[in-house]
Amino acid sequence: MKSMKFKKIPASPRAVVSGLAFVAAVAIAPAAIAQGGGAASPAVDPQAGKQLVDQVCSGCHGPGGNSTVPNIPKIAGQHRDYLIKQLADFAKPPEDKSSRNNAIMSGIASSLTPADRRNVAAWLSTQKMSPGAPVTDKAEWEVGQRLFRTGSPREAVPACAGCHGPNGDGLPARYPKLAGQNADYIDAQLRAFRDGTRHNNEAMQQIAFRLSGPNIKALVTYISSLPSQ
Repeated sequence: MKSMKFKKIPASPRAVVSGLAFVAAVAIAPAAIAQGGGAASPAVDPQAGKQLVDQVCSGCHGPGGNSTVPNIPKIAGQHRDYLIKQLADFAKPPEDKSSRNNAIMSGIASSLTPADRRNVAAWLSTQKMSPGAPVTDKAEWEVGQRLFRTGSPREAVPACAGCHGPNGDGLPARYPKLAGQNADYIDAQLRAFRDGTRHNNEAMQQIAFRLSGPNIKALVTYISSLPSQ
């Protein structure tokens, strides 16, 4: 089947309301989601961040943060505060319930200073993510689109669009950009949230717990095809 291109479409009010209502129900504290903040933002040096990305990150995540390895995420264009939070979570000790565990990333993140994390995130957030994957299964894509935009009330699954935006662009500081992300990486993270091996976001754990294997597959097909900005 030929690759398909899709235009951005406006948010569904029902999708947004249902997603936000779920997040409110699980009472996620903003401090557990966003990193940094305060009255004055520390100074950042994006060029110092670029040097670190070139030296440390590009071997796995690709030049400029656009990984071509299916199970390694693209980090180009990701929201700055989200990147800072993930690096901070990787650097936490394994016994910390809010940590994110990955032997390679934990070692790297632990070697970075808070200033390093800010610099890396500042530079990566200005890069452009490479295009998403072509659609090869239209029926599965349509199932994923429905789940993403309206959720599944029967299974108590809220719309992904409620937090990640109708086009997968996310919300800075809180929810990551998903559009165009590598399919295998999305699949692995949803399953990790579902089985509890990734536990640095309570809302995603509760949502993923309600997702069936076929629904995860459909969401992956849809999300990975969305055009990134």
